[in-house]
Amino acid sequence: MSKSSQQLNVEVEEVVDDSSPSFLNNYHEIDEKVVQQIVYDALVFTTLNGLLVGDKSVQRSGRVPGVGLVHLPFSLLPPPFPQTHWNQACELAPLFNELVDRVSLDANFLQQSLSRTKKVDEFTSRLLDIHSKMLEINKKEEIRLGLFRSDYMFDEKTQSLLQIEMNTISTSFSGVGCIITQLHRNILSRYGKSLGLDSERVPTNTADSKYAEALAKAWSEYNNPSAVIIVVVQAEERNMYDQHFVSAILRERHHITTIRKTLAEINQEGEILSDGTLSVDGQVVAIVYFRAGYTPADYPSESEWKARLLIEQSSAIKCPNISYHLVGTKKIQQELAQPNVLERFFENKEDIAKLRKCFAGLWSLEDSDIVKRAIETPELFVMKPQREGGGNNIYGDDLRETLLKLQKSDSQEDAAYILMQRIFPVNTEAILVRNGFLHKDRVISEFGIFSTYLRNKDKVIVNNESGYMVRTKPSLSDEGGVLPGFGVIDSVYLT
Repeated sequence: MSKSSQQLNVEVEEVVDDSSPSFLNNYHEIDEKVVQQIVYDALVFTTLNGLLVGDKSVQRSGRVPGVGLVHLPFSLLPPPFPQTHWNQACELAPLFNELVDRVSLDANFLQQSLSRTKKVDEFTSRLLDIHSKMLEINKKEEIRLGLFRSDYMFDEKTQSLLQIEMNTISTSFSGVGCIITQLHRNILSRYGKSLGLDSERVPTNTADSKYAEALAKAWSEYNNPSAVIIVVVQAEERNMYDQHFVSAILRERHHITTIRKTLAEINQEGEILSDGTLSVDGQVVAIVYFRAGYTPADYPSESEWKARLLIEQSSAIKCPNISYHLVGTKKIQQELAQPNVLERFFENKEDIAKLRKCFAGLWSLEDSDIVKRAIETPELFVMKPQREGGGNNIYGDDLRETLLKLQKSDSQEDAAYILMQRIFPVNTEAILVRNGFLHKDRVISEFGIFSTYLRNKDKVIVNNESGYMVRTKPSLSDEGGVLPGFGVIDSVYLT
């Protein structure tokens, strides 16, 4: 450890345990010239290695590759995280995979749990309608593929790892998550000795390869060498490069063709052949990989809903199928946290205990006692609608006002929301880089564990933890989305 690092020990011990490396919580002590050099090197690395996104100030950046590029906002050095809790999150991945699959097969549970939500949330209602139609025609998904991500925070008050949510559709940042990991390992291999940090403490990350491998194995199970994989995308997508990483690996390592289509294009060009095969623009489709379709904005007209129904009716493998999609809703997450519900899907008591241990407090707004507590102490809760993609949650005074308004309305609109315990993670210091400029802030981090699951009838082919991504945001910010401008992409330093 350098002399400057040794001088920090007394200060560090006041805010972190002895196992935390000095500079992870004292970035302001790093010499400014060194910081500027690291930032310069990091910006070169992001450009050479594709840690890029379309610049929203450039009109064509979301449509034409290579136009209007800017580096993704990132943290210059990774935040500390306990090795034991990291191991716990990784070990939970196969259990959550199996849970999603089992819940997806319980049609009555899905329909009943979401029945009140359906009455007040049109988006959830439309998804449930498709689910119902598949039940009516007895549509069986024998090959089931899931590319999931379970997000966690480490709660300082309880000293426990708590799940934020389980994402079952369009799980993003598998590609760029690998690049930021490489960036941090690269920085620490060059500057780690002077900072008192070890690059080996940043765990390796192969999420993009694992995702591509699972898609390739599912493609093989479909058993049609001429079939393609469709990546369902938004008409404008600034985060296209994260998606292209997986497509490139599929092409180069697995010799599988991917094509990109919007739901509207699939509706216009798609048809189901007499044997149930999905054909789009004359090409047989083995897998429909959704990187869109998770938000109402992705369905601006009936064309998109027709495409979603067409896909579900076909024999193509869906990633995810409609049942997997529904399992990822906030309401199902809340229902699974209810007493004795996990026992409906698991018999092994140890597995149930492991899952339940990471559940935060989750409640229906039908629980009048919890609603009363949330109105009195809104800072202890988060109010969540049935939405994905960030920027939807309600906090603080807005939470209280929303609950009071719902109470007065005498309607069932409360079914569109759940209440969740607010998690209070340790906040640390960070150097954040956005648009080539750095600023220092107190931050909190959310850790996402990717996982892959592939099953053909009774045979489980893949059930693995498959890499990670981290999002870091200023501790005073309620929202943490990277693309909307709140958070940054990050990795992790195990302590």
